[in-house]
Amino acid sequence: MKEYSDAELVVKYLEGDGASLEFLIKRYVKPIYGFVYKYVENAKDVEDITQDVFVKMWRNLKKPILGLPRGFNPDKGSFKTWIFQIAKNTAIDFLKKKKATPFSAFENEAGENTFTETLIDLAPLPQELLEKAGMAQMLNSVMEKLSPKYRVVLSLRYNDHLTFREIAESLGGSLNTVKSRHRRALVMLKNIFKKSA
Repeated sequence: MKEYSDAELVVKYLEGDGASLEFLIKRYVKPIYGFVYKYVENAKDVEDITQDVFVKMWRNLKKPILGLPRGFNPDKGSFKTWIFQIAKNTAIDFLKKKKATPFSAFENEAGENTFTETLIDLAPLPQELLEKAGMAQMLNSVMEKLSPKYRVVLSLRYNDHLTFREIAESLGGSLNTVKSRHRRALVMLKNIFKKSA
């Protein structure tokens, strides 16, 4: 079967071919999940946000044809950057709505905190730590030390293989800002590796 481009699949879907939408979703579900995970880092929330991204994609695909804003417009960019922009906005909206509950909220009148007193130690056992050791784990822990703005640029560049221009379009920033963040992130990673060596 012919491998259709994103734009061709969008056109086929808009012409009534429902299978084309399924191909688009299958093509992007893993990259979008991975991208959202860089922002949220909670599997349950990431699944919900990823689902929201594809619902928004589906709702907005026909908007340019109807003359409405925010829909996919192939004249203004690629489908890939458009869907990553939706993912970024959806993840940021989720983070804005999420509010942390302070541990003090669980204290009773006597000042006892039943929540912290009943917490189970979820730290991995030494054997589990040994099993998880390796370069991938070290890289992930080092990446966690970077702020999200740097982590996301590296993820889009090396996990999702976006160009700097596509990253800039996805994040709604300038090309120079993306290149600068990329350079800074690599320098920071290098320094972190030196300190941990």
